[in-house]
Amino acid sequence: MNVLIIEDEALSASRLQSLLYRYDPTVKVLKILTSVTESIQWLGNQGNAKPDLIFMDLHLEDDLAFKIIDHLQLTIPIIFTTAYSEYALKAFKANSVDYLLKPIDSDELVSAVKKFALFHPKSNPVPDMSALIAMYQSSVQEPFKERFLASAGAKLFSIKTVDIAYFTIEQKATFLKTYEGRHLAMDYSLDKLSQLLDPKDFFRINRSLIVALNSIRTIHTISAGRLQLELQPSIGQEVLVSGDRIADFKHWLGK
Repeated sequence: MNVLIIEDEALSASRLQSLLYRYDPTVKVLKILTSVTESIQWLGNQGNAKPDLIFMDLHLEDDLAFKIIDHLQLTIPIIFTTAYSEYALKAFKANSVDYLLKPIDSDELVSAVKKFALFHPKSNPVPDMSALIAMYQSSVQEPFKERFLASAGAKLFSIKTVDIAYFTIEQKATFLKTYEGRHLAMDYSLDKLSQLLDPKDFFRINRSLIVALNSIRTIHTISAGRLQLELQPSIGQEVLVSGDRIADFKHWLGK
């Protein structure tokens, strides 16, 4: 079986690939793509092998994955993967689209693939993408990530967003720090995280740090009106709010 993975989170893509190989070592993953633009180009290239099944992350780095299907009028069977639970499921169920919730469970993956092999028609009509997008958008009340996949060495962890104190850039890599003090690596950039986090709870105070409201222990006004933060847990270095973000930061604190 030829499989295509469309996923912008490297850890999630790697886990999915490993689970597929564990289920069936003969599975061939043709490619791992990370964006709507890249996917449209790859799938539109007649020289590339046609996948039998696509695993497609719902939210990609540049747009909703629905746009790939709509643009290419895809008839290839698709299993969506998503970190959003009840908000998106109404849209999927109404259109008979299969889905898996992240972090993907091995048994649920096997069940989905078996269902595809047994019941999916060889010729799959193109779903009504405009209706699916409209239903999805109307059903999403809180389109923010509830948990993130992170790593420490070879181990993977699913971390609830409410347990995260802040996100940092360290030596060009992104890390999260939990209130319990766990320091874990992740694949998202801070720009991407700014789109996925609830702005009521998180604020990007400078180029290398996004903080949770509950992580701020003390705010000090220093020279020239600059703001310095004490975070819990401690970050071990001076934490300053960028000058061009101070006004927005104060507004955020007062909401």
